[in-house]
Amino acid sequence: MATSESNSIPLLPEGRPGKYWIGFDLGGTKMLALLLDEEMKVVARRRKKTKGHEGVDDGLKRIESTIEQLLEEAQVRKEQVAGIGIGCPGPVDWRKGIVKEAVNLKWFNVPVGEFLQKKFGCPCAVLNDVDAGVFGEYRFGAGEGAHCLLGIFPGTGIGGGCVYDGQILQGKKLSCMEVGHIRISSSNRVAGLEMSGTLEAEASRLTIAAELAKLAYRGEAKHLMKTAGTDLSNMRSKVIAEAIKAGDDEVEKVVRRAAREIGVAVANMVHLLCPDRIVLGGGLVEAMPKLFEDEVSSTAKKNVFDCYRDEFVVKVAALGDDAGAMGAAAWIAKKCSVIQ
Repeated sequence: MATSESNSIPLLPEGRPGKYWIGFDLGGTKMLALLLDEEMKVVARRRKKTKGHEGVDDGLKRIESTIEQLLEEAQVRKEQVAGIGIGCPGPVDWRKGIVKEAVNLKWFNVPVGEFLQKKFGCPCAVLNDVDAGVFGEYRFGAGEGAHCLLGIFPGTGIGGGCVYDGQILQGKKLSCMEVGHIRISSSNRVAGLEMSGTLEAEASRLTIAAELAKLAYRGEAKHLMKTAGTDLSNMRSKVIAEAIKAGDDEVEKVVRRAAREIGVAVANMVHLLCPDRIVLGGGLVEAMPKLFEDEVSSTAKKNVFDCYRDEFVVKVAALGDDAGAMGAAAWIAKKCSVIQ
């Protein structure tokens, strides 16, 4: 039997029977397509670099070719695809399938849903990428069984999402839960908006990296200086975690301070939504799971009414990079079952 280069699942000469769902995660640097069977099990995957600098037309063609290669390698025909779900960065018009603003890709008002429907002849759901990731954790990961699941994903920015009683919390036509842009501090830092003191301005990886570069420059983070210098682009999550393990105490203080800021945001959201589960994801959390889980949980519980304190738990996401694509596939499957 032949085997696909991108996965270890043996291919059947006559092709695979049944119908399938495709989940797609469009990121600023990479894209991931997963093929799921009728039992929502992943049977094939395909990953590519996004190459966002090439523009909208080339970007859409790259999404199309990634899906086509996924189907070809799995020996599944287009007619067997029951639906495609795609998570995209930034706010989306989920009713029309339009990416409103994907700043890192320089995409504005891009009709991704219409494009995929025409190319593959099946229903398509366009979600915000964090919404897709949180729904993936709700269905298959650390949020399984929750009534109200809040997800916060710190990275270059800070994304948020909420699944309430099985439904992604969305506006009338636009995605919401932009928790990174909620003000949680009186500081003068800004991030993307004129309003200062937002969660993203205080606790994103970019903010952390800027503080760590100062430490390295002043000689207060010797291991970090050796491995990353003062270049912000070198301050990757794993590098930061390694510096803490190597004894850079001041680095750890900066990261813990950022985690506590996320805890303050969680406390605000607990008073607003009363979630029973909070899931933390993203590269920073994956590199330092215990640090973030402990700091966010303890800070949140210190800053809520007593009656809420034992009503929620904080967990680290379980699905890693697959969360967004799996969630997008599960969401289109759910929407199609409702339509039918």
